[in-house]
Amino acid sequence: MDIRVQGDIAPDPFLGAASRFETEFSLEAPVHVRVRKNPDERTWAGHYPDHHVLNISERAATSAMARELAVHELAHMARHEEAHPSHTLSTDEALYLGLSGESVERRKLAHCYQIANHMKDIYADDITLAVSDPAKLVGFLESKLASAVVDSPNPPRADSKLQGGGPDPEITAVNAAFALALVERHDLVDRDHRIYDLARAAGQDAPGVDVEDFKRRFRALGPDPTESDYRKALVDATRAYAIPS
Repeated sequence: MDIRVQGDIAPDPFLGAASRFETEFSLEAPVHVRVRKNPDERTWAGHYPDHHVLNISERAATSAMARELAVHELAHMARHEEAHPSHTLSTDEALYLGLSGESVERRKLAHCYQIANHMKDIYADDITLAVSDPAKLVGFLESKLASAVVDSPNPPRADSKLQGGGPDPEITAVNAAFALALVERHDLVDRDHRIYDLARAAGQDAPGVDVEDFKRRFRALGPDPTESDYRKALVDATRAYAIPS
C-alpha cells in the first residue's frame, strides 16, 4: 500500500497502521496523510479520483491511539473503494428524505449527522477490529464515554455547543448506544463491563433517547445491505431521534 506522510510528524504510527491493515485488506489508491493544526483529537478521511487523504489533528497524530485511529480511517477508505452503501449514499439526501416537512432544531439536525457517522463507523470498524487490538478500542470508547457523561450538562442546553459548554446529553446517549452496539456486535466485553454502567448513566441523563433502541439499530446493520436497505435504516434512525413518537 502506498502511504505518504506529509508534514513534520513521525511517520511510524501511519506506516505501522498500513502494515497492520495489509495483513487482511488492501487499498488501490495511494493515501496521503495530512496533519492538521486542530486542537481536537480528530481524524477523518477524504476521497478523491486518484487518492485518499487521511486527515488527522496534531493531537491525535501524537497520541497513544495514533496507529489505531489511522487503521480506522484506512477502513473507511476500503469501504469507499468497495462502494459500500454506507460510504456512497448521500447523507444529505437521506436526511432530507427523512426530515422532509418536519421542523427540527439545529442541534438535533447536527446530531442526525452524527448518527449517520456512527452507521458508517459500524461498517468501518468491522474492518478495523479484524486487524486491531480490540482492548485498545474498548478502552478508547470507555474513556470517551466516561468523559462525556461527566461533562454533559443536565438538562441539555440548546446553546451548549455554541457557548463551548459540555456535550449534549442526548447525543451522548446515542454515542453510548453506538459503543454498546459495537462491543456486542464483536463480542468484545462481558455484560458487567463498566461501559454498561456508563451507558446507563448516559441514558438517565437523556430520558428522551431510547439507548436500547439505538443500540439495536446500530447492531442490526447487516454486512451487505442494498442501497435501498441502508437508506431505509438511516432514514428510520434519523426519524426515531429527531421526531420521537
